[in-house]
Amino acid sequence: MIPFEYLRAGDPAEAVAAVAGRPGAAFLGGGTNLVDHMKLGVAGPDLLVDVSRLPLDRVEEIAGGLRIGAAVRNSDLAAHPLVRERYPVLARALLSGASGQLRNVATTAGNLLQRTRCPYFQDVTTPCNKRVPGSGCSAVGGYTRYHAILGASEHCVATHPSDMAVAMVALDAVVAVLGPGGARTLPLAELYRLPGDAPQRDTVLEHGDLITAVELPHLPFARRSAYRKVRDRASFSFALVSVAAALDLDGGLVRDVRLALGGVAHKPWRAARAEAELRGGPATEDAFRRAAEAELAAARPLPGNAFKVAMTRNAVVATLRALAEEGR
Repeated sequence: MIPFEYLRAGDPAEAVAAVAGRPGAAFLGGGTNLVDHMKLGVAGPDLLVDVSRLPLDRVEEIAGGLRIGAAVRNSDLAAHPLVRERYPVLARALLSGASGQLRNVATTAGNLLQRTRCPYFQDVTTPCNKRVPGSGCSAVGGYTRYHAILGASEHCVATHPSDMAVAMVALDAVVAVLGPGGARTLPLAELYRLPGDAPQRDTVLEHGDLITAVELPHLPFARRSAYRKVRDRASFSFALVSVAAALDLDGGLVRDVRLALGGVAHKPWRAARAEAELRGGPATEDAFRRAAEAELAAARPLPGNAFKVAMTRNAVVATLRALAEEGR
């Protein structure tokens, strides 16, 4: 591991100033992702600014929704009574991620900002455009079982690993950010970038920007929501495909719906086309299948992950069918 300096920030403004003023600095939250990458030689910050002890570890009610501090631990968020009652999709997504030990350490902001778990990204002996821009993408023509079928580019076909982020995107979450220029908010769905020709940039954040909280809006029908994760083993495994869904029914019709996919793209994928297909239509298995197929019409699978197209369709149908049956 490359030597580095350590600073425990006294408040968010101090943390932002410390990182913004030093190109090689990085924020340290739970460290479950960054420290691994430092050990592997993937990341080499020369200053770590510890934000884990800042007063950003509360869950508060706001206008019928929730404000979740950036330092709230994943296990605490999953167990919070208001999350379990109002946003069960989020609780289930959190509990499906990592292991119990990691959830006890990982933070809300750190979970959102995880970098890809592509094996080539983590192997410094192989070319990777995300790690070393312009070096090439080893996954193209390589092992692609876990890789993207939507939104990828010739420069990167990796997927975003967070389960929590998929649920939050489905819930229309908003991110609060403090940067060198002050505070701002943006929809979580707009935080992430598709790879394009600059896959080294995961998000639209600038150096020194610190996520301070995530806000979930008042969404009454999110009480009927679910998270389904398809993976190679039952625990501590990243998604091949995941689905976060909330369904609002009016008799046998879909009054409103929220749908997001994981394991299929460089970012949590909001299935806007499928949602549009579903709204106002019948809550039937055929309708769910047509909506999933409309969303997947843009899929461009790789030789090693073509199975993901059918797997995603089936996971969407199964998740929506279960929610529809629950609502009848």
